[in-house]
Amino acid sequence: MPNIKSAKKRVKVAATKTLRNQIIKTNIKTFIKKFDAAVTKGDKELSQELYRATVKKIDQAVAKGIYKKNTASRKKSQLTLKFNTLGA
Repeated sequence: MPNIKSAKKRVKVAATKTLRNQIIKTNIKTFIKKFDAAVTKGDKELSQELYRATVKKIDQAVAKGIYKKNTASRKKSQLTLKFNTLGA
């Protein structure tokens, strides 16, 4: 455990940020699961709505520094491929 006041604060701040990041990542995973379920059902309207919402959440996570650009790009690409299979 740290003894210096600033080091103690950094431990608290790191814990808070870690929790925030986990909440956002979990939320994105939930959106992806809902999207996958809608695609599996074949519900085009719902999946389109969830696709837009999920991509927006991923972009917001990149803006906050939770995901790197390439990770977000890969996730969005995977979602797009799934969404496009629905139209065929």
